[in-house]
Amino acid sequence: MIKISVIIVNYNVRAFLEQALLSVRRAGKGLAMEVFVVDNKSVDDSVAMVREKFPEVGLIANQENTGFAVANNQAIRVSRGEYVLLLNPDTVVEEDSLSKCISFMDGHDEAGGLGVKMIDGTGQYLPESKRGFPTPWVAFSKAFGLSRLFPKSRLFNRYHLGYLSQDETHEVDVLAGAFMFLRRSVLDRIGLLDEAFFMYGEDIDLSYRIVEGGYKNYYFAGTTIIHYKGESTKKGSLNYVKTFYQAMIIFGEKHFTGGRAKFFIGLMKMGIFVRAGISLVSSGVRKYYLPFLDALLMVVGMLLLKDLWSIQYFDDPHYYRPSFLYFNIPLYTAFWLLGIFFSGGYDKPLSLKRILRGVAFGTLALSAVYGFLDDSHRTSRALLLLGSVWAASGVVLLRYFTHFLHHRHFKIGKDERKNLVIVGSASESDRAKHLLYQAQVQKNIIGTVSPGIDGVGEGTRAVLSELKDLGEVVRIYRIQEIIFCSKDVRAQDIMYWMTQLGTSVDYKIIPEESLHIIGSAGKDVAGELYTIDIRFNIAMPMNSRNKRMLDLGLSVLFLCMFPFFIIVLSERRTFLSNIIQVLLNRVSWVGYSSAVGGKSSLPPLKRGVLSPLSGLGYKDMDEGTKSRLDFLYAKDYEWERDVEIIIRGWKSLGIGVGGTGAGRSKQ
Repeated sequence: MIKISVIIVNYNVRAFLEQALLSVRRAGKGLAMEVFVVDNKSVDDSVAMVREKFPEVGLIANQENTGFAVANNQAIRVSRGEYVLLLNPDTVVEEDSLSKCISFMDGHDEAGGLGVKMIDGTGQYLPESKRGFPTPWVAFSKAFGLSRLFPKSRLFNRYHLGYLSQDETHEVDVLAGAFMFLRRSVLDRIGLLDEAFFMYGEDIDLSYRIVEGGYKNYYFAGTTIIHYKGESTKKGSLNYVKTFYQAMIIFGEKHFTGGRAKFFIGLMKMGIFVRAGISLVSSGVRKYYLPFLDALLMVVGMLLLKDLWSIQYFDDPHYYRPSFLYFNIPLYTAFWLLGIFFSGGYDKPLSLKRILRGVAFGTLALSAVYGFLDDSHRTSRALLLLGSVWAASGVVLLRYFTHFLHHRHFKIGKDERKNLVIVGSASESDRAKHLLYQAQVQKNIIGTVSPGIDGVGEGTRAVLSELKDLGEVVRIYRIQEIIFCSKDVRAQDIMYWMTQLGTSVDYKIIPEESLHIIGSAGKDVAGELYTIDIRFNIAMPMNSRNKRMLDLGLSVLFLCMFPFFIIVLSERRTFLSNIIQVLLNRVSWVGYSSAVGGKSSLPPLKRGVLSPLSGLGYKDMDEGTKSRLDFLYAKDYEWERDVEIIIRGWKSLGIGVGGTGAGRSKQ
């Protein structure tokens, strides 16, 4: 008889899924276990990876994203275990997590479901490990931030049950969807997940029905798992706010009645607007605070320079007309800001060179425009030059100030290499170093900490200590990052050291035989990878922006030259349509040539009128060659490459979009 059925719903997190399945495989040793993966139409080769590396796993490959509830129900219906574990793909379970949960459930017949202690990728406890039902008061406290202000309050933080110890087992209301350990007999009685919920709320609804059915839910502190993404999505996003609160509305409509239901639903609708407003403001501040501060600095500087120059040079404090305030200063500021923007001065990593170049470009553009202004708006050229010096020096000083506030040092553009140790055997340590080298990760590899499974001095590594002394190694060598080799180090030990060392250290795990090194900077940050996957130039913000500006510039040029193209091109209407489509940002002048579509691992692009294949004279090119051309185009992209392709294939500018084989669009 099957004791436990583990079900994982996956969507485009191949590397994390691989690690989760490896941890489940270890945790299931000695147990009568079956494992299912339901893939919701991933495009990252997750399905192929499962088939190749985990042949024992029951795979259900959906042809569309059916949502969390539907996908889990698919596997539950074909599973046979006495217990069912719904597990997120971005998790790591301890070697004895499953056996401990089974023992607890076997000893508590009243338990319908069980959740466990969860930590994020920094070793921090995740409060969503235990939750209360979202009653109107609980929902009000959460929606308006009272639970965050009073995290230990029984009155205000019943949502995360902050008054209950995270290190003790408790009866709770809600199980976290990342790890829901369920008794099948209870599911047979109360029903499966409600498929009205697409992503959020189904765990709350199922937990509610377990309690309504006369059973209990438990928070079990006897084992710990890593959940890399915490509550999974970018919680500041409007999409999260809308989806989460809509799920709460569905829950309220289903389980509350009368005035209580109306109050709850009204509260949730109000919460959508409040949280959406907060999300918009916070997103805007994060995205635009530097340009805003730059603009403020430039405006204040120009006002001071105006007064100083008026008095010192013209001996007249009112020399400049009022129009200088509402015309010249905004004009100068706009040109300097645009110069910094198009020069990549707001892109990461921060570069003072790009900022200075941007101010210089803006000043040159202003000088060109200066001659076209009427006399009333032509101020002193000296004031313009003084303003540019102020803009450049002021913005640079501002960057030093903000950089120091964030990093406590002034080394802008000089990323400090983190000191790193690898915990693992000689062979796995060398494999980790090789992956770091291939991924071009710049770290100071201090040495290796032995897990105690092989002799000191074996292999090519420098052995610093054994695992039990890892804390001393971190302190003495000022270690900022640790890579654990999961083939050699138990999950229990990894989680122990993560919680002991805290957030001052970054943690990564390299799964057995994997090409990825996995970690996360926090519960609200998507997991990150060190991988041997190529880094594509075309995905860099400045190159993406340059490509779009080239598209716009060429479209305007083609419109001006349209009489010429009428003569030389036979497909005149299609050419005009292409120009309009590019101007509207629906297509690009150059896109990919391969027709593999969304299955490609290349960065997404708009469909192209032309492609790297254009003008080469080949009509029948196999998909392999097309894919290689696309790969090189994306990897080594520069805007000059697009110009070269357009010059080479200009006779095809009037062909319909995708007519040259450019088939991959960004949907």
